[in-house]
Amino acid sequence: MTQASLKLPQQWRRLYRGLVAAVLTSSSLVNLWLVQPAEAQTKAYCQLSADAIAEKESLRSSALKGNPDAQTRYKALLKKHAERLQQCRSQTWPRTQAIWLRLYPCDIRQGALDELMDRLVNRGYNQVYVETFADGQVLLPVAENRTPWPSVVRTPGAEKVDLLAQAINKGHERGLKVYAWMFSMNFGYSYSQRSDRQEVLARDGKGQTSSLVVEDGSQVFIDPYNPLAKRDYYDLVQAMVRRRPDGVLFDYIRYPRQAGASSVVTKVQDLWIYGDGAREALYQRALNNKGRDLIQRYLTKGFIRAGDVAEVDKLYPQEGSPLWQGRKPPDEEMKATPGQRQPLLQWELWQLSVAHAAQGVLDFINLASQPAARQGITTGAVFFPEGNQPIGQGGYDSRIQPWDRFPASMEWHPMSYGTCGSTNCIVSQVQRVLSQAPPGTQVQPVLAGAWGKSYNSRPSLEEQMQAIRSGTPQINAVSHFAFSWQEPEVDRDRKSCGSR
Repeated sequence: MTQASLKLPQQWRRLYRGLVAAVLTSSSLVNLWLVQPAEAQTKAYCQLSADAIAEKESLRSSALKGNPDAQTRYKALLKKHAERLQQCRSQTWPRTQAIWLRLYPCDIRQGALDELMDRLVNRGYNQVYVETFADGQVLLPVAENRTPWPSVVRTPGAEKVDLLAQAINKGHERGLKVYAWMFSMNFGYSYSQRSDRQEVLARDGKGQTSSLVVEDGSQVFIDPYNPLAKRDYYDLVQAMVRRRPDGVLFDYIRYPRQAGASSVVTKVQDLWIYGDGAREALYQRALNNKGRDLIQRYLTKGFIRAGDVAEVDKLYPQEGSPLWQGRKPPDEEMKATPGQRQPLLQWELWQLSVAHAAQGVLDFINLASQPAARQGITTGAVFFPEGNQPIGQGGYDSRIQPWDRFPASMEWHPMSYGTCGSTNCIVSQVQRVLSQAPPGTQVQPVLAGAWGKSYNSRPSLEEQMQAIRSGTPQINAVSHFAFSWQEPEVDRDRKSCGSR
């Protein structure tokens, strides 16, 4: 039957056209919920309708004022929306749609977290990544905070308020999975001001800490080889895990990114391996006295000369080639003159130093993730897709972020923040990660932007997500950075305890 010969009553034709339009503009048949009552209505990406949102907010407001009937109906509606969200996400791409969220002291106000979590569900999110350690503060109640960092909530009388535990409970009540999102090697400015933690800070070959080279001074990175740094962070993760989040995401698993030419490291003094812990660990990579002596000379001066090679030969005549972990000297190396051997030895010392910096990152994330992994809690790593690449002749991205060697058992969350006037560079970043990820790795791109409009030179979230789905169809989970970008006015009110 041709379209021209199709004869339907007028009201049927209107319904038919409406259904066809819904199917053609939808990523799944779940959007046909639009013909159901307001409480069940959703839009694309599982967002609730304006009527459903208004009904829920009205009940929440009445319940907050003590109306028992409204409280009952509100709880029932939360459960219904949780079920509908789960059903919708199971049938709609992406299966996981997450958002990054910072909590403020004002969020301890009665009803504040309820309103906030409702907003996330309204937007169709089924996961939320709650910032629990950032900028040198921890989301732990003052009464239980045994860490070296101050608590986010320091309001008098609120010493026992556990904002993270509350967020987890209220998220679960709405069908949300709640992850603890933590900075890692960036311990924050407050930590750097402690007189008992100065030896923990990462240092470069000029004696600088990262607070002197990062523009805002708030990013203070630690030496990942320092035992005290590892203990402080391990204890912090344990405290977070006791709140039983659904996952723990580790951010800033890297060294600082510097500006301009300094964004590329080209010599050993550029590396953050001059802290006591990193320096001693590098010396221990030597496998004989010659190797240790040359490592020390190289680290101190930034180079070795033929005279250094000759002196080491005289100091340890009983040894053959200088050795350190991973070094396989050429056959009959010792028959060559010190001048002939120097270029290769210096190049290998540079490669050893870079590998040592990278290994510190890997060792740190492996140790940090243990408390969560032992409890069966999901872990994830957040990283920049370009953070692991060589640049030019012998240079490397200053972040030295070897994400391609992160455990495949962790979720990988590449921050796909490319800005090129289109979605092409964003898709390219995700494709690069997928090309280097071991089989079975869960890759979940992080997209920056806002719904329905371009933001900070990036296309709308809808455009980015459609491009990701088209260019990398194996991806089925994405997250959005951040809530503050999507609803800046609400975020400002939450910061200042403004009226709602």
